[in-house]
Amino acid sequence: MGFLRTASLLAATLTTGLTAGLFTAFAYAVMPGLRRTDDRTLVLAMQRINESILNGWFAICFGGALVFTLLAAALHLDAGHRAVLPWIVAGLLSYLVVLGLTAVVNVPLNNVLARAGDVDRVADPAALRERFETPWVRANVVRAVASTGAFGLLAWALFEAGRLPA
Repeated sequence: MGFLRTASLLAATLTTGLTAGLFTAFAYAVMPGLRRTDDRTLVLAMQRINESILNGWFAICFGGALVFTLLAAALHLDAGHRAVLPWIVAGLLSYLVVLGLTAVVNVPLNNVLARAGDVDRVADPAALRERFETPWVRANVVRAVASTGAFGLLAWALFEAGRLPA
């Protein structure tokens, strides 16, 4: 049980950290770079990114962060390891913010871009960009902060777990 407990917390920390890195990179590099482009380029780039990100690697990190954190929490319910549980639960709650924003803001906005179709046939790329960019970027910044917070909390839980007697 000790190996599974540690492995689940390590996997939760790793997948959450990878997800935090993705959202943070979008916050400080990708979206600021796209902000400097014309409307057509931003719309096309985000359409292609949104198509490309739906892959197994993303699923393992994004979904794995939730699954492994839930598993780590469940495996730390026993009295001998419960001291780590508040850090895991705090990380989980922070990650739930990420999931909520993704479902309520970012994915619906991604779908708006997808439904627009071929960017060369979009009548008003500037209006499409205006509808998409600001709310998507704002929500992503919150996702970056929340996922980085979740990563930090889980890293601390891992540190604290290492200090517990075996």
